[in-house]
Amino acid sequence: MVLNNVTIPGNDSAVSISISEGKIIQVAPAIANDREQLTFVGAIAFPGLINSHDHLDFNLFPQLGTQTYESYTEWGKHIHRVYADEISSVLKIPIALREQWGIYKNLLCGVTTVVNHGEKVTIHDPLITVFENCQSIHSVLFEKNWKKRLNNPLKISLPVVIHSGEGTNAVAHAEIDALIKWNLFGRKLVGVHGVAMDMRQAKHFKALVWCPESNYFLLNKTAAINELKTNTGILFGTDSTLTGHWDIWHHIRLARKTQMLTDHELYHSLTSLPAKIWQLNTGSFIAGLDADIVIAKSNGKPSLQAFYDVTPDDILLVMHKGEILLFDESLYHQLTGIISQSYNKILTGNSFKYIQGDIHGLIAEIKRYKPDAGFPVPYPIQPAA
Repeated sequence: MVLNNVTIPGNDSAVSISISEGKIIQVAPAIANDREQLTFVGAIAFPGLINSHDHLDFNLFPQLGTQTYESYTEWGKHIHRVYADEISSVLKIPIALREQWGIYKNLLCGVTTVVNHGEKVTIHDPLITVFENCQSIHSVLFEKNWKKRLNNPLKISLPVVIHSGEGTNAVAHAEIDALIKWNLFGRKLVGVHGVAMDMRQAKHFKALVWCPESNYFLLNKTAAINELKTNTGILFGTDSTLTGHWDIWHHIRLARKTQMLTDHELYHSLTSLPAKIWQLNTGSFIAGLDADIVIAKSNGKPSLQAFYDVTPDDILLVMHKGEILLFDESLYHQLTGIISQSYNKILTGNSFKYIQGDIHGLIAEIKRYKPDAGFPVPYPIQPAA
């Protein structure tokens, strides 16, 4: 298959991307081709996004919290006291259904890899890559046996992913020092949040996952990414809908407004850098890498600006390892005879999309357990405005 006449952020020359057996085999100037070809007009192509921090089973929660907190521990105690009924109503939904929705939440936005934090997912053959080749430890203060788990000799080869310094008080800062002190085997640490992290501490981390929207919602402050980036790698994550919008593009634009990363740094925090940190065969348009590709409308803008203005409504196609998982109805006739999977028709904004799997059945099943559960895609489908 060839994806023809698209531009790549940072390069406004039209190219074609050739794909075979789920891999990228060539990126070349846009030309006519007699192989299976999709031709686009006014579109950008970028690697499937890598969301480096989410809790897949927590994405049916609304944002919970009504004040500015000093730390995640204060927030956690508050929501369990004030929102006990809401929390209970979501947790009654079987975890496999909640995880499946978490995957669709990411896919709808063009995420093709998500790093899940917590227990291993229970679902089999997820539509996108769920990365779990790491050891998830919640945090120094919430994980009772964190020292023992951190220093488990059987896990030495795995990176440790842990909420670190999610707060603005001295305790949040001190827990990072405790983590560094007790990392006896010098394991590869990937911190999450790092709001209380300083430059000295950052040197002890392979990377830090920046979740600005979650940070501002809880703490009204985020990590000093503009400083920390000199001492550690910066990845990007959304966290769950407990503390952030379901749409990762909402988070990305908020991050861009801070100007803590350049446009190119922020782009790479979602693509090539996490691919390197997590050792994934994706994240760039290089021959031999997995064909995890998103095509979106450019709306007449230069490619990099168009990237930062993307909404789920603008997405024309999402491909994972060469398989089309989502496509806009405008591509339907071009795809006749190419696709063979089962798709559901959905509405995002004002555009109809086709998405692989049975998202309608999933929503209906979730509503059996929680009738008031809300979703960003209407079901049953309503006509476009």
